[in-house]
Amino acid sequence: MSFALEAESLVKTYGAVRALDGLSLRIPAGGVFGVLGPNGAGKSTLFRIALGLVRPTSGTARLFGVPAGQTSSLRRVGAMIETPRYPPYLTARDVLRMLAMESGAVGSADVNYWLERVGLGGAADRKAGTFSVGMKQRLGLAAAFFTRPELVILDEPTSGMDPAGIQEIRALIRDLAAKEGVTIILASHQLDEVRRVCDRVAIFSKGKLAAEGDVEALTGGKPRLRLTVSPADKALAVLGAKGQPDGANAVLADVLRAETPALIRALVEAGVEITEARWREGDLESAYLGALGPPDQKNGDLANAR
Repeated sequence: MSFALEAESLVKTYGAVRALDGLSLRIPAGGVFGVLGPNGAGKSTLFRIALGLVRPTSGTARLFGVPAGQTSSLRRVGAMIETPRYPPYLTARDVLRMLAMESGAVGSADVNYWLERVGLGGAADRKAGTFSVGMKQRLGLAAAFFTRPELVILDEPTSGMDPAGIQEIRALIRDLAAKEGVTIILASHQLDEVRRVCDRVAIFSKGKLAAEGDVEALTGGKPRLRLTVSPADKALAVLGAKGQPDGANAVLADVLRAETPALIRALVEAGVEITEARWREGDLESAYLGALGPPDQKNGDLANAR
């Protein structure tokens, strides 16, 4: 297996603050990898080290097997770290043209295509200084992707976007990973976004790796159908090994979505009254809070370093 990003015993200190505290992590190439953690957990610090923006106090980081920060590895990476900022007098099109010249990608970067891809085609000739926060995020995404890198690092990519924009960018991320083979590392505080778009996740706490694995494994498996029924014991009899109680008047059914209509019919025919049926997705929030453990009462989880 090849790895897009490897961290080994990384330590980064800022005075008395340990932003990273012996972090070791290997992120495989391919797919979408989520990085979770409260402010101060070390997410952005890891990204800055990977991109050569800061040096670790000790330990090593590699991109595609090459030491982080070297030109040969950075040419394979696109990134958007925190809220992007561009000269306010440049248009969106000019911003990407400027970045293409700086990266040596003039002639190979399809500026118009990527502005359309992130939903800025109609604003290509507007000055960046007039953009909303969400539009600046979209421009930052275009800047991260338009040189067609092998790895893209995104720190809170949908910050400031409305629900429709979030859904649109989520689809873009999945499409790029699935169809074009781009490895995407995504940091976000939006747990539902991470659950929907990521294949694997790592949870950071106080500069250390608290948990890591497949999203399905961390959330307790696939979605299940929750039914509010009466009587519950009769519903459980119909479900057999596929059912379990969930409170006094509800059951959880371990079935596929395609099996739902047949199950509903079977329950009704058995004399079970159904007042509600909804799918319960995997609970990433419980896994996240469980990995973090109880908050530090003295310092809290909101440290100054990121």
